[in-house]
Formats: sequence, structure tokens, C-alpha cells
Amino acid sequence: MNALHQYQAVNTQTSVIDVDRHRLIQLLFEGALERINMAKARIQASDFEGKNRLINKSIEIVSGLRSFLNIEEGQELASNLSDLYAYIERRLFEANVKNDIEILEEVAGHLRKVKEGWDGIREEALEQGIV
Repeated sequence: MNALHQYQAVNTQTSVIDVDRHRLIQLLFEGALERINMAKARIQASDFEGKNRLINKSIEIVSGLRSFLNIEEGQELASNLSDLYAYIERRLFEANVKNDIEILEEVAGHLRKVKEGWDGIREEALEQGIV
């Protein structure tokens, strides 16, 4: 089994290296949303340790998204996204403390909206050679 886990880790690392920057951000959004959905299921199953791990990972992902922002170049849009990501991080922390599925749904809604916008600019980014 150890060899299988090592192969999966190498395969995952290789996949991340092979994707462009735009796709990497998409993968981060997908990962955060997936973990939030899994955390809701863990709350319903009263698996609070599992919920805690999943929400903490979601917070790490959102923090990573925020760290990718270039406030200087992105100006108001990047600043607004940074504020939204900070809000999402706080709400995820609150959802974790309160075991609150409604907060997780709210946060997932925010992330889906930003992801939809990000997904929508892929073609434009490819055409401009940004990715």
C-alpha cells in the first residue's frame, strides 16, 4: 500500500506541475468547495473531528487563493477579492466552532460565484497568453 500512496502523491504533484496557473486556481476552488460539502456531511454524521479537518483545509485553500492576489496590479478587484476571502475564512472558522451547515452553504455560494467568474475568463486568458 505504501508504494500506491507514493505513486498517487507523485501523480498528484505531476498533475499540478502540468496545469497552467488559471487551471491551478480552478482546482483550488474545486478543492475548497468539495471539502466544504464533505464537512457538511461530517456535521450531519456527528463526525466533528472529520469536519474540523475538512474545514481547516478549506481555510488553508482560501488563504492560498488570497495569497495569489496581486493587489498592486489588480487594484480594486483584487482588494475586494482579498476582503471577500478574509470574510470567507472568518465564516469558515465560525462554522467550524458552531457546527453550522448554513454558514457552510453561504460560504460555498460565495466561492461558487467567484469560481464561475474565474471559469468565464479562461478563454480570454488563453487568447492573451496569460496562462
